[in-house]
Amino acid sequence: MKPELIADYQCQCGEGPLWHPMQKKVYWVDIPKGRLFRYEPSTGKHEQCFESRQIGGFTVQADGKLLLFMDKGTVATWDEGKFNVLIEDIPDERQTRFNDVISDPEGRVFCGTMPAPGRLGRLYRLDQEGRLTILLEGIGCSNGMGFTPDRKGLYYTDSPKKEIYLFDYDRSTGALSNQRVFAKVPEDEGVPDGMTVDAAGRVWSARWDGSRLVRYDAKGNVDTRIDFPAKKVSSVIFGGEDYSDMYVTTAGGQNKAQEGDGAGALFRVRAGVKGVAEFLSKVML
Repeated sequence: MKPELIADYQCQCGEGPLWHPMQKKVYWVDIPKGRLFRYEPSTGKHEQCFESRQIGGFTVQADGKLLLFMDKGTVATWDEGKFNVLIEDIPDERQTRFNDVISDPEGRVFCGTMPAPGRLGRLYRLDQEGRLTILLEGIGCSNGMGFTPDRKGLYYTDSPKKEIYLFDYDRSTGALSNQRVFAKVPEDEGVPDGMTVDAAGRVWSARWDGSRLVRYDAKGNVDTRIDFPAKKVSSVIFGGEDYSDMYVTTAGGQNKAQEGDGAGALFRVRAGVKGVAEFLSKVML
């Protein structure tokens, strides 16, 4: 289960890896610099394919385009250089940015934000027709999300609180209810960041300043740890033809001396575990 270095663009904050099932490529971003990258396993080629304002997360749309969630509340599509703004901004988010997003089975997107001056972060739901609804407020840093295998629950991470929550999720309406703590991260194990759920329903959580991935069973017990040569392990996703490859992003590439030799790089881990395809968004299609 030793991590394999795939590409090192020395990302300040490498984040949001996502497998594009139509292109058979994995995409990821460097949030502060607005850089978007991609890697094609079949050829071994990787590249920076876009640079803009800050990109806090993205989904793959049902038409194959990427749906970018940016600073100021901007939401836009991108496809081979074609950039199209769908939502210009959100007045309450003009001084901050989105952070971590996920599409649900119906094509809605749950999208979190960083704290704004004088106000903590939020979790929004962006519906297919483009309507935004505030679901949660008072969030330290909205972060990793994932659905339970039965699609009746949503995991959600608040990084500064060092907690991963589990909500009841109503697929028909997109509503969340019955919030409870799924896992509390010990003080000496870093900060929970991005996450994903494998085919067996186990939760994989990246550890910012913890140098590892941590896997929980369905009851919230840690059963696996994978260490990385980077302090800031930021996110993880499954990809590949059979979803048996884990792609993991890291941060701190501008300061490898302190953050580790692998800081800011994209890694692949083959742990003998399979994931599932992420849902495609269907926003304003």
